[in-house]
Amino acid sequence: MRFEVRALSPDNLVETHTVDASDAGEAAQLLQQRRLQPLSIKAASGAGANSPHLPGRASRSFSLLLFSAELLALLEAGLSLVEAFEALLDKEAAPTSRAVLERLTRDLREGLRFSAALARQAEVFPPLYVGIVRAAEGTSNLPQALSRYIDYQTRLDTLRNKVLSAAIYPAILLAVGCGVTLFLMAYVVPRFAGVYQGSGRSLPWLSQLLIDWGQFAGAHAKAVIWGLLALVAAIAYWLRRFIGSGRWILFLTRLPGIGERVRVIELSRLYLTTGMLLEGGIPIVAALDIVGNTVSPKTREALRLARAMVSDGGTLSQAFDSSGLATPVALRLLRVGERSGQMGAMLTRSAMFYEGESARWIERFAKVFEPLLMVAIGLLVGLIVVLLYMPIFDLAGSLQ
Repeated sequence: MRFEVRALSPDNLVETHTVDASDAGEAAQLLQQRRLQPLSIKAASGAGANSPHLPGRASRSFSLLLFSAELLALLEAGLSLVEAFEALLDKEAAPTSRAVLERLTRDLREGLRFSAALARQAEVFPPLYVGIVRAAEGTSNLPQALSRYIDYQTRLDTLRNKVLSAAIYPAILLAVGCGVTLFLMAYVVPRFAGVYQGSGRSLPWLSQLLIDWGQFAGAHAKAVIWGLLALVAAIAYWLRRFIGSGRWILFLTRLPGIGERVRVIELSRLYLTTGMLLEGGIPIVAALDIVGNTVSPKTREALRLARAMVSDGGTLSQAFDSSGLATPVALRLLRVGERSGQMGAMLTRSAMFYEGESARWIERFAKVFEPLLMVAIGLLVGLIVVLLYMPIFDLAGSLQ
């Protein structure tokens, strides 16, 4: 079976190799014999049916943050790595999580390094996580690396939760508005249509158009409902693929008013990730290779240019500035970090600065967007009601 493997060379460069082996474990051992440290292992194209990864969506049902926190607590209590995994196995009841832990425990007992055991389950443990664990193995300070990752992931989750919290209320408003509109069109409008048809009066063309739509919706209610459900499912499927491809960030950056803010949020994540890797002892070039898997395609291309400049002897601040990855504040802090030898800390500080700014912007945007959405829904419902009652107003005027 053929595997595609991303591995770290003795010169701390990320390389991609194709290996023929019976399973992922043998592929990892073959690479280690070549003095290469695997970061991720996956079946090559056409070999997906025999993939050694866990079936289904294991990465979604396995909480990497919770796993790291529990492992950190056990290691700080004085347990060895194998003992810590045995303790985690004793308390774990979820089948997917047990499968992940059992495989890790088995690999460690066979003598594999912790990072190599993680790399065997690339669907669960991303290259970023494998990279910081491998760097920690070189310094024999795994608890500190886990603590750094927990802090990193907590910051990302905090920002993500702020965005989700700001989107929940508008989503509820939009759902309620669509439900009210559908009720008016499918139930109320057809009953008004029956009244107006017996009056023998001509209706204003907007009212007549609304009546026609309402009669169609009332006569084909089931077809309309199923059609709307199919449309919602198609939109959800498209959004899922659109977000998964990373093109949604590029789309948002092109929107007037919010494009620059979205760009700053993405750069903040880039600084936070790179800073964590540098603080963990990973060389700059290898850190940029690992970070490339966590950003949008456009930023990934700029990151390649920055990596090439650093490989040619340039400084990280020059590379980020030339490739458009440096904000004014981050550029100044990065230059200070290069003089003091604390580039990782300065990048993390830049990320913290922009995290606070982004959180305040998200809060202000939500406070402005929610009333605007309520006004738009109110205008839509009000327009339907006015168009329904407009013939009655005309009739009342003629009677007077």
